[in-house]
Amino acid sequence: MIIRIKLFATLGSYNPEVAAGVPFVFEMPEGSTLSDLIKHLQLPEKEVNLSFINGRIESKDYPLKSQDDVGFFPLIGGG
Repeated sequence: MIIRIKLFATLGSYNPEVAAGVPFVFEMPEGSTLSDLIKHLQLPEKEVNLSFINGRIESKDYPLKSQDDVGFFPLIGGG
């Protein structure tokens, strides 16, 4: 199944072919979860703070569906 992905802020460095926040497509096997996608993208799980699917925050056990729009955000600090 085809998933559209956006990696925001520092997570963008894990796909240097695309600028942070710019969508790209990725193919995943049927039955995959959000956690499976994180592993396939080789994102450090501890760095993924928020995961949005189709504009809604979802847990890492969310079952992906073809054509889902996924956004990953790291923990962001400031002061």
